[in-house]
Amino acid sequence: MTDAPPSLSLADRLGQAYPAVAALPAALRESVLATHAMVLTVPPGTPLFEEGAPCQGFPMLLSGEVRVARGSQGGRSLELYRVTPGELCVASTAGLFGQSPLVAHGHATQPTELVVLSRAGFESWAVDPGFRRFVFGVFGDRLADLMGLAEAVAFQRLDQRLAAALLGHGSPLLVTHQALADELGTVREIVTRLLKRFERAGWLSLGRERIELLDAPALRRLAAGQGAE
Repeated sequence: MTDAPPSLSLADRLGQAYPAVAALPAALRESVLATHAMVLTVPPGTPLFEEGAPCQGFPMLLSGEVRVARGSQGGRSLELYRVTPGELCVASTAGLFGQSPLVAHGHATQPTELVVLSRAGFESWAVDPGFRRFVFGVFGDRLADLMGLAEAVAFQRLDQRLAAALLGHGSPLLVTHQALADELGTVREIVTRLLKRFERAGWLSLGRERIELLDAPALRRLAAGQGAE
């Protein structure tokens, strides 16, 4: 019988998810993880940071997913992006670089394990050119995504955005109307009304927390603003 392989160290696990961390000088990587890092394991639904609060650290995911959204005074929420292992949270990065309050809130959507660097730890790693290029590269990609989201919210009709969201999830979708409303930054009643309209048109079939797409080409034409005829 062979011995079980030793468990990976925190540095190795983080380096697997984030090659830029693996590429850091070993002494710098290990010293920051030893003195400026905290490992959190949280269940689904756990709030991780709040809009308007000071940024407490730089999160990097080992497993799970974090939904980042911006709220309104009326209680509505618009999803900005989701963070998975290997990705970064732009809201946290901006808060650390600008030393400004967080412009969004985030919570775990599934069991999630993450490493949170303190501001001092993040600043130490950001001195390294490779890690800094990685952070700004992800920042640029996220900024492009957010500009696309702003354009969709400003110029696209909600039925187009809903059609695009449905296509982006595959079929069947195991999702609630409320979850779709949260993703689109609207209210459940409007999403339900539109889904029923799509069902009457023969484009999809509705079930309990289940949506089966029947006519993806029609939805694709609607999402592109071409009409569904």
